[in-house]
Amino acid sequence: MWHDMMTIEIPVVEKILRTVLVYAVIIVLFRLSGKRGLASMNTFDFVVVFLLSNVVQNAIIGNDYSLLGGAVGAATLVTVNALVNRWLAADRRAARVLEGDPTTVIEDGRVVRRAMRRLGLRAGELQQAVRVQTGGGVEGVERGSLEPDGRLLIVPKPPNAQATRADIDRLAQRLTAIEELLRGTDRR
Repeated sequence: MWHDMMTIEIPVVEKILRTVLVYAVIIVLFRLSGKRGLASMNTFDFVVVFLLSNVVQNAIIGNDYSLLGGAVGAATLVTVNALVNRWLAADRRAARVLEGDPTTVIEDGRVVRRAMRRLGLRAGELQQAVRVQTGGGVEGVERGSLEPDGRLLIVPKPPNAQATRADIDRLAQRLTAIEELLRGTDRR
């Protein structure tokens, strides 16, 4: 039993190469599927991810069902992912090629329909993200963009912008001054 669990049936180099190649193929597939796939996963997206892991399993492990072979594959995936993340952090051009650029989906309170169609982003998804981030509607947004990592970044129009720490500090100072004035009036 221990022998079967620990004996790798295919060469370790082949297992590592298989894992790296499958990783690369999956990266390309996700890159081609676009940012919207990362923005908000719906039921269909989850089904694809679950099935995808099963589909590529044999491509990674080959005819090797050993515990040690699985550990080599898992270690290879984690290592390759860490190396790719470090590479992308260090090389802006590589990040742009592999991750892409932000896509503007709201400009001056108006939805950019062409970008929405290209991304496969539904109006309801966009409106919900705007409500969550601003508490308002699309008309109160100066600019909205779908980032390469799938996050929707919303910049409210100036009158709708959220208060900064400096704004809060100024209000606190004004309230303190008003309280002091009121205390002075009560003493008279």
